Amino acid sequence: MMNVANHQRNFILEEKLSKIMWRLSLPAIAAMVLYGLNAFMDTVYIGQLLNEDALTGVALAYPLTSIMMGLGSWAGTGAANILSIAIGNNDTNTQQKIVANSTLLSIFTTCVIAMPCYFFAEPLIRMLGGTGEILEYGVRYFKIALIGAPLWVYGLTLNFIVRGEGKMKEAAIMMIFGLALNMMLTPIFISFLNLDVEGAAWATNLGMLLYCIVGFLYFYQGRASFNANITSLKFDRDTFLAILKSGFPGFIMTIMGLIQAIVVFNAIVNNGGNDELTLFAAANRIMLFLMTPLFGLMRALQPVAGINYGAGNYDRVKSSFLKFSGAGFLIIAPFWLLITIFPTESINLVLPNRLLTSQEVIDIRIFMVMLPLLPLVFMGLTFFPAINREKYGSIIGMARQLVFYVPAMLILPRMFGVQWVYYASTIIDVTVTLWILIIIRKLFKELDVLPISNQNTKQDERR
Repeated sequence: MMNVANHQRNFILEEKLSKIMWRLSLPAIAAMVLYGLNAFMDTVYIGQLLNEDALTGVALAYPLTSIMMGLGSWAGTGAANILSIAIGNNDTNTQQKIVANSTLLSIFTTCVIAMPCYFFAEPLIRMLGGTGEILEYGVRYFKIALIGAPLWVYGLTLNFIVRGEGKMKEAAIMMIFGLALNMMLTPIFISFLNLDVEGAAWATNLGMLLYCIVGFLYFYQGRASFNANITSLKFDRDTFLAILKSGFPGFIMTIMGLIQAIVVFNAIVNNGGNDELTLFAAANRIMLFLMTPLFGLMRALQPVAGINYGAGNYDRVKSSFLKFSGAGFLIIAPFWLLITIFPTESINLVLPNRLLTSQEVIDIRIFMVMLPLLPLVFMGLTFFPAINREKYGSIIGMARQLVFYVPAMLILPRMFGVQWVYYASTIIDVTVTLWILIIIRKLFKELDVLPISNQNTKQDERR
Protein backbone atom coordinates (compact mmCIF):
# COMPACT_ATOMS: atom_id res chain seq x y z
CA MET A 1 0.00 0.00 0.00
CA MET A 2 2.89 2.35 0.76
CA ASN A 3 4.35 1.88 -2.75
CA VAL A 4 0.97 2.69 -4.27
CA ALA A 5 0.62 5.75 -2.06
CA ASN A 6 4.11 7.01 -2.91
CA HIS A 7 3.58 6.40 -6.62
CA GLN A 8 0.32 8.36 -6.68
CA ARG A 9 1.78 11.16 -4.56
CA ASN A 10 4.93 11.45 -6.67
CA PHE A 11 2.90 11.40 -9.87
CA ILE A 12 0.86 14.42 -8.74
CA LEU A 13 3.91 16.23 -7.34
CA GLU A 14 6.37 15.62 -10.17
CA GLU A 15 4.67 14.79 -13.48
CA LYS A 16 3.79 17.39 -16.10
CA LEU A 17 0.59 19.18 -15.09
CA SER A 18 -0.99 18.68 -18.49
CA LYS A 19 -0.48 14.91 -18.20
CA ILE A 20 -1.80 14.89 -14.64
CA MET A 21 -4.81 16.97 -15.64
CA TRP A 22 -5.93 14.67 -18.43
CA ARG A 23 -5.15 11.42 -16.64
CA LEU A 24 -7.23 12.51 -13.63
CA SER A 25 -9.83 14.56 -15.48
CA LEU A 26 -10.89 12.18 -18.24
CA PRO A 27 -12.31 9.46 -15.96
CA ALA A 28 -13.81 12.12 -13.68
CA ILE A 29 -15.39 13.90 -16.65
CA ALA A 30 -16.67 10.60 -18.04
CA ALA A 31 -18.27 9.75 -14.69
CA MET A 32 -19.84 13.20 -14.29
CA VAL A 33 -21.10 13.22 -17.88
CA LEU A 34 -22.70 9.85 -17.20
CA TYR A 35 -24.16 11.31 -14.01
CA GLY A 36 -25.49 14.29 -15.96
CA LEU A 37 -26.79 12.01 -18.69
CA ASN A 38 -28.48 9.91 -16.04
CA ALA A 39 -30.23 12.95 -14.53
CA PHE A 40 -31.04 14.23 -18.01
CA MET A 41 -32.46 10.86 -19.10
CA ASP A 42 -34.59 10.78 -15.93
CA THR A 43 -36.03 14.06 -17.16
CA VAL A 44 -36.55 12.65 -20.66
CA TYR A 45 -38.16 9.46 -19.33
CA ILE A 46 -40.53 11.39 -17.10
CA GLY A 47 -41.36 13.96 -19.79
CA GLN A 48 -41.90 11.32 -22.49
CA LEU A 49 -43.43 8.47 -20.48
CA LEU A 50 -45.57 10.54 -18.10
CA ASN A 51 -46.46 14.20 -18.68
CA GLU A 52 -45.33 17.81 -18.28
CA ASP A 53 -46.82 18.13 -14.79
CA ALA A 54 -44.74 15.15 -13.64
CA LEU A 55 -41.65 16.68 -15.24
CA THR A 56 -42.23 20.00 -13.52
CA GLY A 57 -42.97 18.34 -10.16
CA VAL A 58 -39.69 16.41 -10.27
CA ALA A 59 -37.87 19.59 -11.34
CA LEU A 60 -39.23 21.32 -8.22
CA ALA A 61 -38.12 18.38 -6.06
CA TYR A 62 -34.64 18.33 -7.59
CA PRO A 63 -33.25 21.28 -5.56
CA LEU A 64 -34.56 19.58 -2.42
CA THR A 65 -32.98 16.22 -3.27
CA SER A 66 -29.75 18.13 -3.82
CA ILE A 67 -29.71 18.65 -0.03
CA MET A 68 -28.59 15.02 0.19
CA MET A 69 -25.90 15.69 -2.40
CA GLY A 70 -24.84 18.69 -0.34
CA LEU A 71 -24.58 16.62 2.83
CA GLY A 72 -22.45 14.06 1.02
CA SER A 73 -20.37 16.91 -0.36
CA TRP A 74 -19.99 18.39 3.14
CA ALA A 75 -18.49 15.22 4.61
CA GLY A 76 -16.83 14.10 1.38
CA THR A 77 -15.15 17.26 0.13
CA GLY A 78 -14.10 18.14 3.66
CA ALA A 79 -12.47 14.73 4.02
CA ALA A 80 -10.93 14.91 0.55
CA ASN A 81 -9.42 18.35 1.16
CA ILE A 82 -7.89 17.31 4.49
CA LEU A 83 -6.69 14.00 3.02
CA SER A 84 -5.02 15.61 -0.02
CA ILE A 85 -3.07 18.08 2.11
CA ALA A 86 -2.13 15.27 4.55
CA ILE A 87 -0.86 13.16 1.65
CA GLY A 88 1.14 16.14 0.37
CA ASN A 89 2.93 16.67 3.68
CA ASN A 90 3.10 12.94 4.61
CA ASP A 91 0.85 13.34 7.67
CA THR A 92 -0.07 9.66 8.18
CA ASN A 93 -1.62 10.34 11.58
CA THR A 94 -4.35 12.53 10.03
CA GLN A 95 -4.81 10.17 7.09
CA GLN A 96 -5.84 7.23 9.25
CA LYS A 97 -8.57 9.27 10.98
CA ILE A 98 -10.26 10.53 7.80
CA VAL A 99 -12.71 7.73 6.96
CA ALA A 100 -14.11 7.21 10.46
CA ASN A 101 -14.76 10.89 11.12
CA SER A 102 -16.21 11.64 7.68
CA THR A 103 -18.56 8.67 8.18
CA LEU A 104 -19.63 10.06 11.55
CA LEU A 105 -20.30 13.44 9.97
CA SER A 106 -22.37 11.85 7.18
CA ILE A 107 -24.46 9.92 9.72
CA PHE A 108 -24.99 12.99 11.90
CA THR A 109 -26.01 15.31 9.07
CA THR A 110 -28.33 12.72 7.51
CA CYS A 111 -30.20 12.19 10.79
CA VAL A 112 -30.40 15.88 11.70
CA ILE A 113 -31.08 17.47 8.30
CA ALA A 114 -32.15 15.02 5.58
CA MET A 115 -34.50 12.59 7.31
CA PRO A 116 -36.75 15.23 8.99
CA CYS A 117 -37.47 16.68 5.54
CA TYR A 118 -39.74 13.66 4.89
CA PHE A 119 -42.36 15.08 7.25
CA PHE A 120 -42.23 18.50 5.59
CA ALA A 121 -42.21 17.34 1.96
CA GLU A 122 -45.47 19.02 0.98
CA PRO A 123 -44.78 22.48 2.43
CA LEU A 124 -41.25 22.37 0.97
CA ILE A 125 -42.51 21.61 -2.57
CA ARG A 126 -45.25 24.21 -2.13
CA MET A 127 -42.60 26.73 -1.05
CA LEU A 128 -40.89 26.16 -4.40
CA GLY A 129 -44.07 27.11 -6.24
CA GLY A 130 -45.76 23.72 -6.60
CA THR A 131 -49.56 23.62 -6.83
CA GLY A 132 -52.17 21.10 -7.93
CA GLU A 133 -50.88 18.11 -9.90
CA ILE A 134 -47.35 19.53 -9.98
CA LEU A 135 -47.31 19.65 -6.16
CA GLU A 136 -48.58 16.08 -5.91
CA TYR A 137 -45.95 14.71 -8.30
CA GLY A 138 -43.16 16.62 -6.57
CA VAL A 139 -44.13 15.37 -3.09
CA ARG A 140 -44.43 11.76 -4.22
CA TYR A 141 -40.99 11.82 -5.86
CA PHE A 142 -39.30 13.67 -2.99
CA LYS A 143 -40.58 11.36 -0.25
CA ILE A 144 -39.27 8.25 -1.98
CA ALA A 145 -35.92 9.94 -2.64
CA LEU A 146 -35.63 10.79 1.06
CA ILE A 147 -35.96 7.13 2.01
CA GLY A 148 -32.62 6.64 0.28
CA ALA A 149 -30.97 9.66 1.93
CA PRO A 150 -28.47 7.63 4.01
CA LEU A 151 -27.32 5.88 0.83
CA TRP A 152 -26.92 9.13 -1.09
CA VAL A 153 -24.86 10.78 1.64
CA TYR A 154 -22.66 7.81 2.57
CA GLY A 155 -21.96 6.81 -1.04
CA LEU A 156 -20.93 10.33 -2.01
CA THR A 157 -18.75 10.69 1.08
CA LEU A 158 -16.75 7.56 0.24
CA ASN A 159 -16.42 8.54 -3.40
CA PHE A 160 -15.09 12.00 -2.57
CA ILE A 161 -12.43 10.44 -0.33
CA VAL A 162 -11.25 8.24 -3.20
CA ARG A 163 -11.01 11.37 -5.35
CA GLY A 164 -9.01 13.04 -2.58
CA GLU A 165 -6.39 10.32 -3.08
CA GLY A 166 -6.19 11.42 -6.72
CA LYS A 167 -7.62 8.07 -7.89
CA MET A 168 -10.22 9.42 -10.31
CA LYS A 169 -10.47 6.26 -12.39
CA GLU A 170 -11.45 4.16 -9.39
CA ALA A 171 -13.94 6.80 -8.22
CA ALA A 172 -15.46 6.97 -11.70
CA ILE A 173 -15.91 3.20 -11.87
CA MET A 174 -17.73 3.26 -8.53
CA MET A 175 -20.12 5.91 -9.86
CA ILE A 176 -20.73 4.06 -13.11
CA PHE A 177 -22.08 0.97 -11.33
CA GLY A 178 -24.81 2.92 -9.55
CA LEU A 179 -25.63 5.24 -12.44
CA ALA A 180 -25.92 2.43 -14.98
CA LEU A 181 -28.32 0.54 -12.72
CA ASN A 182 -30.40 3.69 -12.21
CA MET A 183 -30.59 4.43 -15.93
CA MET A 184 -31.61 0.85 -16.70
CA LEU A 185 -34.27 0.62 -13.99
CA THR A 186 -35.98 4.02 -14.45
CA PRO A 187 -38.00 3.26 -17.62
CA ILE A 188 -38.74 -0.26 -16.35
CA PHE A 189 -40.11 1.03 -13.04
CA ILE A 190 -42.09 3.86 -14.66
CA SER A 191 -43.67 1.98 -17.55
CA PHE A 192 -43.54 -1.79 -17.08
CA LEU A 193 -44.09 -1.86 -13.30
CA ASN A 194 -46.46 1.16 -13.45
CA LEU A 195 -44.76 2.83 -10.48
CA ASP A 196 -45.29 6.24 -12.08
CA VAL A 197 -43.07 9.08 -10.82
CA GLU A 198 -42.13 7.10 -7.72
CA GLY A 199 -40.44 4.58 -10.02
CA ALA A 200 -37.81 7.13 -10.99
CA ALA A 201 -37.00 7.78 -7.32
CA TRP A 202 -36.83 4.07 -6.44
CA ALA A 203 -34.50 3.45 -9.38
CA THR A 204 -32.20 6.19 -8.09
CA ASN A 205 -32.23 4.76 -4.56
CA LEU A 206 -31.29 1.28 -5.78
CA GLY A 207 -28.51 2.78 -7.86
CA MET A 208 -27.20 4.56 -4.76
CA LEU A 209 -27.33 1.29 -2.80
CA LEU A 210 -25.03 -0.36 -5.34
CA TYR A 211 -22.85 2.78 -5.28
CA CYS A 212 -22.42 2.41 -1.49
CA ILE A 213 -21.64 -1.30 -1.71
CA VAL A 214 -18.92 -0.80 -4.31
CA GLY A 215 -17.39 2.09 -2.31
CA PHE A 216 -17.44 0.11 0.92
CA LEU A 217 -15.73 -2.87 -0.72
CA TYR A 218 -12.99 -0.63 -2.09
CA PHE A 219 -11.92 0.34 1.41
CA TYR A 220 -12.74 -3.01 3.04
CA GLN A 221 -10.49 -4.85 0.57
CA GLY A 222 -7.58 -2.52 1.37
CA ARG A 223 -7.36 -0.84 -2.02
CA ALA A 224 -6.98 2.68 -0.62
CA SER A 225 -3.53 4.31 -0.81
CA PHE A 226 -3.65 5.26 2.89
CA ASN A 227 -4.56 3.59 6.17
CA ALA A 228 -8.36 3.57 5.98
CA ASN A 229 -10.33 1.41 8.42
CA ILE A 230 -13.80 1.42 6.86
CA THR A 231 -15.42 -0.33 9.83
CA SER A 232 -14.13 2.15 12.42
CA LEU A 233 -16.27 4.90 13.91
CA LYS A 234 -13.60 6.22 16.28
CA PHE A 235 -14.22 9.90 16.94
CA ASP A 236 -11.35 12.39 16.81
CA ARG A 237 -12.39 15.92 17.66
CA ASP A 238 -9.72 17.77 15.70
CA THR A 239 -10.17 15.70 12.54
CA PHE A 240 -13.96 15.85 12.74
CA LEU A 241 -13.94 19.64 13.10
CA ALA A 242 -11.37 20.02 10.31
CA ILE A 243 -13.57 17.99 7.94
CA LEU A 244 -16.66 19.90 9.02
CA LYS A 245 -14.95 23.25 8.42
CA SER A 246 -13.32 22.35 5.11
CA GLY A 247 -16.46 20.81 3.61
CA PHE A 248 -18.86 23.48 4.84
CA PRO A 249 -18.57 25.71 1.71
CA GLY A 250 -19.85 22.83 -0.41
CA PHE A 251 -22.89 22.43 1.81
CA ILE A 252 -23.46 26.18 1.89
CA MET A 253 -23.47 26.19 -1.91
CA THR A 254 -26.19 23.54 -1.86
CA ILE A 255 -28.36 25.44 0.62
CA MET A 256 -27.83 28.67 -1.26
CA GLY A 257 -28.78 26.84 -4.44
CA LEU A 258 -32.02 25.79 -2.75
CA ILE A 259 -32.71 29.39 -1.76
CA GLN A 260 -32.02 30.43 -5.35
CA ALA A 261 -34.46 27.79 -6.61
CA ILE A 262 -37.16 29.01 -4.22
CA VAL A 263 -36.93 32.64 -5.28
CA VAL A 264 -36.49 31.83 -8.99
CA PHE A 265 -39.36 29.33 -9.21
CA ASN A 266 -41.69 31.62 -7.29
CA ALA A 267 -40.70 34.59 -9.44
CA ILE A 268 -41.60 32.57 -12.55
CA VAL A 269 -44.91 31.26 -11.15
CA ASN A 270 -45.98 34.67 -9.87
CA ASN A 271 -45.03 36.53 -13.03
CA GLY A 272 -45.42 33.94 -15.77
CA GLY A 273 -47.35 30.87 -14.61
CA ASN A 274 -46.84 27.10 -14.81
CA ASP A 275 -46.12 27.10 -18.56
CA GLU A 276 -43.15 29.40 -18.04
CA LEU A 277 -42.08 27.28 -15.06
CA THR A 278 -42.01 24.15 -17.23
CA LEU A 279 -39.86 25.90 -19.85
CA PHE A 280 -37.40 27.18 -17.26
CA ALA A 281 -37.19 23.75 -15.61
CA ALA A 282 -36.33 22.18 -18.98
CA ALA A 283 -33.73 24.86 -19.80
CA ASN A 284 -32.19 24.54 -16.35
CA ARG A 285 -31.83 20.75 -16.62
CA ILE A 286 -30.17 21.13 -20.03
CA MET A 287 -27.76 23.68 -18.60
CA LEU A 288 -26.94 21.38 -15.68
CA PHE A 289 -26.20 18.59 -18.14
CA LEU A 290 -23.87 20.83 -20.16
CA MET A 291 -22.04 21.76 -16.94
CA THR A 292 -21.24 18.16 -16.01
CA PRO A 293 -17.76 18.10 -17.63
CA LEU A 294 -16.85 20.97 -15.31
CA PHE A 295 -17.83 18.88 -12.29
CA GLY A 296 -15.31 16.29 -13.48
CA LEU A 297 -12.56 18.89 -13.82
CA MET A 298 -13.39 20.21 -10.35
CA ARG A 299 -12.99 16.77 -8.83
CA ALA A 300 -9.62 16.33 -10.54
CA LEU A 301 -8.32 19.79 -9.59
CA GLN A 302 -8.97 19.23 -5.88
CA PRO A 303 -6.27 16.59 -5.19
CA VAL A 304 -3.80 18.23 -7.59
CA ALA A 305 -4.07 21.61 -5.85
CA GLY A 306 -4.35 20.10 -2.36
CA ILE A 307 -1.44 17.66 -2.54
CA ASN A 308 0.87 20.23 -4.14
CA TYR A 309 -0.20 22.81 -1.56
CA GLY A 310 0.52 20.37 1.25
CA ALA A 311 3.98 19.74 -0.24
CA GLY A 312 4.71 23.46 -0.60
CA ASN A 313 4.73 23.47 -4.42
CA TYR A 314 2.92 26.77 -4.80
CA ASP A 315 3.88 27.51 -8.41
CA ARG A 316 2.28 24.21 -9.43
CA VAL A 317 -0.77 25.08 -7.34
CA LYS A 318 -1.26 28.28 -9.34
CA SER A 319 -0.53 26.60 -12.65
CA SER A 320 -3.05 23.87 -11.92
CA PHE A 321 -5.86 26.41 -11.51
CA LEU A 322 -5.01 28.08 -14.82
CA LYS A 323 -4.66 24.83 -16.76
CA PHE A 324 -7.87 23.32 -15.46
CA SER A 325 -9.82 26.53 -16.11
CA GLY A 326 -8.52 26.71 -19.69
CA ALA A 327 -9.39 23.07 -20.32
CA GLY A 328 -12.91 23.68 -19.01
CA PHE A 329 -13.42 26.50 -21.48
CA LEU A 330 -12.25 24.38 -24.42
CA ILE A 331 -14.58 21.55 -23.43
CA ILE A 332 -17.72 23.56 -22.83
CA ALA A 333 -17.50 26.21 -25.57
CA PRO A 334 -18.67 23.93 -28.45
CA PHE A 335 -21.75 22.80 -26.50
CA TRP A 336 -22.59 26.40 -25.64
CA LEU A 337 -22.32 27.30 -29.31
CA LEU A 338 -24.69 24.49 -30.35
CA ILE A 339 -27.40 25.38 -27.85
CA THR A 340 -27.08 29.06 -28.76
CA ILE A 341 -27.63 28.26 -32.44
CA PHE A 342 -30.34 25.63 -31.86
CA PRO A 343 -32.31 26.63 -28.72
CA THR A 344 -35.66 25.23 -29.89
CA GLU A 345 -34.20 21.86 -30.86
CA SER A 346 -32.42 21.70 -27.51
CA ILE A 347 -35.62 22.34 -25.55
CA ASN A 348 -37.47 19.76 -27.67
CA LEU A 349 -35.17 17.05 -26.30
CA VAL A 350 -37.00 17.45 -23.01
CA LEU A 351 -40.29 19.02 -24.07
CA PRO A 352 -41.26 17.41 -27.39
CA ASN A 353 -43.08 19.64 -29.88
CA ARG A 354 -42.68 22.73 -27.71
CA LEU A 355 -42.54 25.78 -29.99
CA LEU A 356 -40.59 28.72 -28.58
CA THR A 357 -41.66 32.29 -29.15
CA SER A 358 -39.06 34.78 -30.37
CA GLN A 359 -38.85 36.19 -26.81
CA GLU A 360 -38.33 32.72 -25.35
CA VAL A 361 -35.50 32.07 -27.82
CA ILE A 362 -33.80 35.27 -26.61
CA ASP A 363 -34.39 34.27 -22.99
CA ILE A 364 -32.77 30.86 -23.47
CA ARG A 365 -29.76 32.35 -25.25
CA ILE A 366 -29.27 34.96 -22.51
CA PHE A 367 -29.60 32.25 -19.86
CA MET A 368 -26.87 30.16 -21.52
CA VAL A 369 -24.45 33.01 -22.21
CA MET A 370 -22.49 32.35 -18.99
CA LEU A 371 -21.53 28.78 -19.86
CA PRO A 372 -18.06 29.58 -21.32
CA LEU A 373 -17.13 31.54 -18.16
CA LEU A 374 -18.32 28.92 -15.69
CA PRO A 375 -14.97 27.04 -15.67
CA LEU A 376 -13.47 30.00 -13.78
CA VAL A 377 -16.30 29.88 -11.24
CA PHE A 378 -16.18 26.11 -10.73
CA MET A 379 -12.39 25.90 -10.51
CA GLY A 380 -12.29 28.89 -8.16
CA LEU A 381 -14.81 27.39 -5.75
CA THR A 382 -12.80 24.14 -5.77
CA PHE A 383 -9.47 25.93 -5.43
CA PHE A 384 -10.35 27.87 -2.26
CA PRO A 385 -10.93 24.93 0.13
CA ALA A 386 -8.20 22.84 -1.55
CA ILE A 387 -5.62 25.33 -0.26
CA ASN A 388 -7.25 25.97 3.13
CA ARG A 389 -9.05 29.16 2.03
CA GLU A 390 -12.57 27.77 2.40
CA LYS A 391 -13.94 31.04 3.84
CA TYR A 392 -13.97 32.62 0.38
CA GLY A 393 -16.24 29.90 -0.98
CA SER A 394 -18.67 30.33 1.91
CA ILE A 395 -18.76 34.12 1.58
CA ILE A 396 -19.31 34.04 -2.19
CA GLY A 397 -21.93 31.30 -1.93
CA MET A 398 -23.99 33.17 0.64
CA ALA A 399 -23.59 36.58 -1.00
CA ARG A 400 -24.54 35.27 -4.44
CA GLN A 401 -27.93 34.13 -3.19
CA LEU A 402 -28.81 36.44 -0.29
CA VAL A 403 -27.30 39.70 -1.55
CA PHE A 404 -27.83 39.30 -5.29
CA TYR A 405 -30.42 36.64 -6.17
CA VAL A 406 -33.11 37.22 -3.56
CA PRO A 407 -33.52 40.99 -4.14
CA ALA A 408 -33.16 40.64 -7.91
CA MET A 409 -35.81 37.93 -8.22
CA LEU A 410 -38.23 39.68 -5.89
CA ILE A 411 -38.01 42.99 -7.73
CA LEU A 412 -36.93 42.73 -11.39
CA PRO A 413 -39.42 40.15 -12.80
CA ARG A 414 -42.27 42.01 -11.11
CA MET A 415 -41.19 45.32 -12.61
CA PHE A 416 -40.00 44.27 -16.09
CA GLY A 417 -41.46 40.83 -16.80
CA VAL A 418 -40.59 37.14 -16.36
CA GLN A 419 -37.73 37.33 -18.88
CA TRP A 420 -35.76 39.16 -16.20
CA VAL A 421 -35.39 35.84 -14.38
CA TYR A 422 -33.04 34.88 -17.21
CA TYR A 423 -31.40 38.30 -17.56
CA ALA A 424 -30.80 38.81 -13.85
CA SER A 425 -29.29 35.32 -13.51
CA THR A 426 -26.74 36.13 -16.18
CA ILE A 427 -25.86 39.54 -14.74
CA ILE A 428 -25.38 38.04 -11.27
CA ASP A 429 -23.12 35.26 -12.57
CA VAL A 430 -20.96 37.74 -14.50
CA THR A 431 -20.57 39.77 -11.28
CA VAL A 432 -19.64 36.67 -9.25
CA THR A 433 -17.10 35.60 -11.87
CA LEU A 434 -15.32 38.96 -11.67
CA TRP A 435 -15.35 38.72 -7.87
CA ILE A 436 -13.77 35.25 -7.97
CA LEU A 437 -11.05 36.45 -10.35
CA ILE A 438 -10.16 39.29 -7.96
CA ILE A 439 -9.82 36.80 -5.08
CA ILE A 440 -7.77 34.39 -7.20
CA ARG A 441 -5.37 37.21 -8.08
CA LYS A 442 -5.04 38.05 -4.37
CA LEU A 443 -4.38 34.41 -3.44
CA PHE A 444 -1.76 34.05 -6.17
CA LYS A 445 0.11 36.99 -4.63
CA GLU A 446 -0.12 35.35 -1.19
CA LEU A 447 1.29 32.10 -2.56
CA ASP A 448 4.21 33.99 -4.13
CA VAL A 449 5.56 34.99 -0.70
CA LEU A 450 5.12 31.62 1.05
CA PRO A 451 8.26 29.49 1.60
CA ILE A 452 8.85 27.19 -1.34
CA SER A 453 9.43 23.45 -0.94
CA ASN A 454 12.88 22.06 -1.74
CA GLN A 455 11.19 19.69 -4.17
CA ASN A 456 10.26 22.45 -6.56
CA THR A 457 13.43 22.57 -8.62
CA LYS A 458 12.97 19.04 -9.94
CA GLN A 459 9.23 19.48 -10.42
CA ASP A 460 9.47 22.82 -12.19
CA GLU A 461 11.85 21.25 -14.69
CA ARG A 462 9.18 18.67 -15.56
CA ARG A 463 6.20 21.07 -15.51
